[in-house]
Amino acid sequence: MSTYLVTGAKGFIGEYLVRELLNSGHEVVGVDDFSKYGPTTSSFDDDPRFTFVEGDVSSASTWEGLLDGVDVLIAGAALIGGISYFHTRPFDILARNEQIMAQTMLAAIQAFQSAQLDRVVVVSSSMVYESATSFPSKEGDELRIPPPLSSYGFQKLSTEYFARAAYEQYGLPYVIARPFNCVGIGERRSKFEAVVDSGGISLALSHVVPDLAQKILKGQDPLHILGDGNQVRCYTYGGDLARGIRLASESDSALLQDFNLSTPVATSVHELAESIWRKVYGQTREFRIVADPPYEHDVQFRLPDTTKAQQVLGFTAETSLDEVLNEVIPWVEEALQRGDI
Repeated sequence: MSTYLVTGAKGFIGEYLVRELLNSGHEVVGVDDFSKYGPTTSSFDDDPRFTFVEGDVSSASTWEGLLDGVDVLIAGAALIGGISYFHTRPFDILARNEQIMAQTMLAAIQAFQSAQLDRVVVVSSSMVYESATSFPSKEGDELRIPPPLSSYGFQKLSTEYFARAAYEQYGLPYVIARPFNCVGIGERRSKFEAVVDSGGISLALSHVVPDLAQKILKGQDPLHILGDGNQVRCYTYGGDLARGIRLASESDSALLQDFNLSTPVATSVHELAESIWRKVYGQTREFRIVADPPYEHDVQFRLPDTTKAQQVLGFTAETSLDEVLNEVIPWVEEALQRGDI
């Protein structure tokens, strides 16, 4: 068993990841500055193998002694939000996330050189394939296609370059994990997400699944969606993504490699919206939608090649979208009743 340090441990994917590592017998140090949601509690806070450090990982002082005794660093901290956030804070996304990544990698290099750290796992994003025109997107395509147009996608690609450059210059072993469209429970109202009105209902969350669920549960009819609904995504359960990241972090065969972590099942926004609608209303109400103007960087098609993760890591995303919706919809309903959304 190893000791992990996870940055962004109180984030959406971060919480799934910490639970996965603890459940697999590892010890975990989690770091977060609560900048996105504010102070939160997690189910693993009292686990004796979990230690939490509140701190800003873009600051050198936060890293003093932080990697002592740590075998694996998972770099997951970043400013991240929904597509509205991409448009309202493009400079913040680029500048702040570069600061976070630069300081993280500097600390990792120093810990590696002092024979403390074994490897770093960089959590990237499917947005590195933002400019793809042929599918499915395969590892390595991000180096052949035009760079992403959005600040967020460009910065995530930069994150991957940080990992490769640290290896080329300092020999720091790395793994790049590239999640696709995380869905699950636990997402909270962000402190910095731009307020977006969608048919008279303010969107509260960063991801399309819980936001569609809250609009349907609030009775919006017809349902407002961004764009024509033909946008295609591969909605991947947070628990599956966490397992994929863990497998990548544990495997020596994964070193110096990048991995698409995703379900291979593609779903359009229209199909997703209708699935949620039917789970709420069954056949008692006609499904009707209104197409609102899309955002500029609303990628129309995203489909990964998942072969490499299957062959090298033995990873397959096992949770169907139907199962995810059965978990997410009741969670959103309870959050609405509590006034959390």
